Amino acid sequence: SDYENYLDGVKNIHEVLQESMEIEYQNLRNGEISPQDYIVIADITSSQVTSQISEFVTSKPPEVWQESYINYMEALKKFNSYIGETKVLANLIEKGSTDAELDNAIEKIELMKKESLEYAKNSEEQRPN
Repeated sequence: SDYENYLDGVKNIHEVLQESMEIEYQNLRNGEISPQDYIVIADITSSQVTSQISEFVTSKPPEVWQESYINYMEALKKFNSYIGETKVLANLIEKGSTDAELDNAIEKIELMKKESLEYAKNSEEQRPN
């Protein structure tokens, strides 16, 4: 159905954004990219995710697809929260924060990432056969 193809398309875009953010996040952590440059990339990615979420809100899937769509929209929202938390980390790195502050931020980042993946998995499980 079109709803399946649409969801697959969003999933593909999300996966590409996740992979590119993961690479940039590792570059930030390894000191291979400046916090300012990272924040610029994160802002661009976040706005792409936000536009995906906006499209989702207006897509009006039939009832059989609603649970899957709702879960995937939540996955995107959590992914956006993840991006936001990585920007917090970038700011902490820039101002030379303590290891404890950095560890706390990294813990939040990991949690957001995990929750986003769980929603994506739930979306997959809720797809109609």
